[in-house]
Amino acid sequence: MVRLSAIQLNSCPDVVQNIATIRRLLTQLPRTKQHIVVLPECCLFFGAKDKEQLLLAQKTAQHNELVNALGQLAKEFTITLVAGTIPILSANGDKFYNTSCVFSPQGSLLASYQKIHLFDVKVDDSEKNYRESKYTQAGNNIVVADAAMVKIGLTICYDLRFPELYRALSQQGADIITVPSAFTRVTGKAHWQALLQARAIENQVYIIAAGQEGIHQNGRETWGHSMIISPWGEILSSHQYGEGVASALFEKEKIATVRASIPVQSHNKFNIEFKGE
Repeated sequence: MVRLSAIQLNSCPDVVQNIATIRRLLTQLPRTKQHIVVLPECCLFFGAKDKEQLLLAQKTAQHNELVNALGQLAKEFTITLVAGTIPILSANGDKFYNTSCVFSPQGSLLASYQKIHLFDVKVDDSEKNYRESKYTQAGNNIVVADAAMVKIGLTICYDLRFPELYRALSQQGADIITVPSAFTRVTGKAHWQALLQARAIENQVYIIAAGQEGIHQNGRETWGHSMIISPWGEILSSHQYGEGVASALFEKEKIATVRASIPVQSHNKFNIEFKGE
């Protein structure tokens, strides 16, 4: 039996404080032999000026402090941890990759995914304009991680609007696709749940979506509504507001049943080939 959990946070620009909050919420989870836990985007540092993410990546690059801290949490709680995202410095040092990291229950780094689609948009909220690409380098590889006896496809936030990525992950064998996010309140209210359910239904996979929620130190407002969705599109568990956890059981046989009843993968006439940049 594999348990799936999505932790919802209201992260601040203080790594130590955010780690303490994550540890407190992990303590509340049931201890099971196989447990996949997903954290939100920017789980260890959020709510400051965008450039401060780059400064954090530069500060922690040499000794991998952020990676080490998250690996220690995975080991401490004996979980497979999909650690939302953290900033990892790019090779030339002038930008960072918004990176989702997967850790084993022994604390080792199993896989990492660098966000491909960057959030450069206009939104009718207090922020008005978002330009993630100013300090963030886009990734160019899709990633499916083998962990907890399942295959986990990795995506991040704005990726959710690009179904081709999810189809490619499904074609590479993903049973579960994770969506650590910091969706804006405006776009989240309009589209979050509909997009999540569509991605689950289209690809007949479990979706674990963990979000930031609330008003952050810089005034940014995030939507939350973290949830776990079945391959049939059912919302198995959700946590709407504030810090907390959504949790449900993974049933491998449910994927097989859904795919056998509506065999979209074998019927699909389009093969997604991702070439990157």
